[in-house]
Amino acid sequence: QVPLMESGGDSVQAGGSLRLSCTVSGYVHTRDSRKCMAWFRQAPGKEREGVAVLYTVGEATALSKVSASVKGRFTISRDNAKNTLYLQMNSLKPEDTAMYYCAARGGICYYNEYLYNYWGQGTQVTVSS
Repeated sequence: QVPLMESGGDSVQAGGSLRLSCTVSGYVHTRDSRKCMAWFRQAPGKEREGVAVLYTVGEATALSKVSASVKGRFTISRDNAKNTLYLQMNSLKPEDTAMYYCAARGGICYYNEYLYNYWGQGTQVTVSS
């Protein structure tokens, strides 16, 4: 079973919006009652960057946070009933162009990609000027 699966990537004009989705498998969903779900992105030739994190305790969201580079434009959220994590991206800029990945780990959140156990295959976002 694929642990995480992203969708929603597309090509858009600058100023546009997209919503990325990440379907979480039942195994990942139930494995840790306290876990962090995160969105990372990686542009060509650049290191993977943490974009947003969401820390949950059971079914409750205890903390959600976005990085400084996307603050005020991106929002992370989840739908428990659908086992789905979202990244709402507004006012997109060309520098947001990247492959976006969903990741999960048990315990608290970090922006360090090496601390995450589960990854999706990525979804491409391309923003043209």
